[in-house]
Amino acid sequence: MSHTSESNNLFSLLKKALRGEEQDFTKGSLNRAILLLAVPMILEMAMESLFAIVDVFYVSRLHDNDAVATVGLTESVMTLVYSIAFGGSMGVTAMVARRVGEKDYRGARVAAMQSIYIGVLASIAIGVVGLYFARDILDLMGASGGILLKGAHYTRWMLGGNITVMMIFLINAVFRGAGDATLAMRTLWISNGLNILLDPLFIFGAGFIPAFGVEGAAIATNIGRGIGVTYQVYHLLKSKGVIKIRRDNLAVQWGIVVRLLKLSAGGTGQFLIASASWVFLVRIVSDFGSAALAGYTIGIRVIIFTILPAWGMANAAATLVGQNLGANQPERAEQSAWRTAFFNMIFLGSVSLLFLLLAEPIITFFTSDPEAMKSGTRCLQIVALGYGFYAYGMVITQAFNGAGDTRTPTIINFFGFWMFQIPLAYTLAHPFAGGSSGVYAAIAISESAIAIASILVFRRGKWKAVQV
Repeated sequence: MSHTSESNNLFSLLKKALRGEEQDFTKGSLNRAILLLAVPMILEMAMESLFAIVDVFYVSRLHDNDAVATVGLTESVMTLVYSIAFGGSMGVTAMVARRVGEKDYRGARVAAMQSIYIGVLASIAIGVVGLYFARDILDLMGASGGILLKGAHYTRWMLGGNITVMMIFLINAVFRGAGDATLAMRTLWISNGLNILLDPLFIFGAGFIPAFGVEGAAIATNIGRGIGVTYQVYHLLKSKGVIKIRRDNLAVQWGIVVRLLKLSAGGTGQFLIASASWVFLVRIVSDFGSAALAGYTIGIRVIIFTILPAWGMANAAATLVGQNLGANQPERAEQSAWRTAFFNMIFLGSVSLLFLLLAEPIITFFTSDPEAMKSGTRCLQIVALGYGFYAYGMVITQAFNGAGDTRTPTIINFFGFWMFQIPLAYTLAHPFAGGSSGVYAAIAISESAIAIASILVFRRGKWKAVQV
């Protein structure tokens, strides 16, 4: 009887999580709070990760390593855009969560509007550069002649349309900071669901739609994300919850803009550092040919497929830490981080075992090229060795960010990625003749070291005193 009752309670909680009912996460059971926040956030990131897999799956059906490599090179550059969007989202989530914890709902709305202004200006600047210098960017990344010939339009679409990426991340960060993770989830399900449907139409052509090849993947992505942003804006204007944009929120408030920029600078810095590191890594892998690069691209996309849902769990920790600090409950904030990290470790540990056993069949699903398959398989198996450390590292990083301490992860990332990962990857790949496998080993080693450093610093507790 008790087992049935527990099952019913769990089912009831899952329904609440998916409906997005307004909750107070500063009191009551921590496990319940983590579940209510983490379920929609994991599903949100699961759809984002499925998007990454679908794009490379359809492009790989063109049976053209240059096309797959184009996606890999462009995505490496796009990670710089994601870094700015992620970094900005760290600042707005921290500020909105803190204001909600303090029950200052007007302050939360004002912070949300200022973050949107910042995102629009940043995306316009990036878009202009992308539209005019797409081919030069690919050339700088070491693209072959075939990639330059076929891929420039794909890159131009992705960078030129970056405002859809920026707005989806920033506005979803507002929703998450307010504790309304379900709206963020629905946004990505709509935008990426449309991308999944539109990808084959624009890549291979259908009816009046011509076959755009790899460029079609970028067109589909921009359409899907654009509709997702429209959905977000509708809810910002019509919402009955904590965050609703009103006329009195529209004025630019420079004091809050400056505070958001300071918060976001640390978040942007830590992701830019990590992303720039990935750009160097893909540049090193490109030294070993298009097949190795194609395998790397597929392997990393599969890894993202599992890492992003884990980031959903980490995002739950950021909201819980921010809101509980706002409610003057630092010990509950810390407990929420450790509890969430443990759950994340269970998830990623299971995925690691799956990759170690089934890497080759998974990669074979995307390519039949022997060299690309060999590179992708090694990528999955080697990188997965560090998954247990990643699980704790990403949650602790988001806990720092949710507290408004974006500076600490930035410093850790700088030394971990630029001073350790990049030199190690080059050394293992070239002087030690490890090839692309040397790069994969450097990823596993450095990410694990970064996680350990983050845990040691987090335990000192200085983040509890940060003012937002």
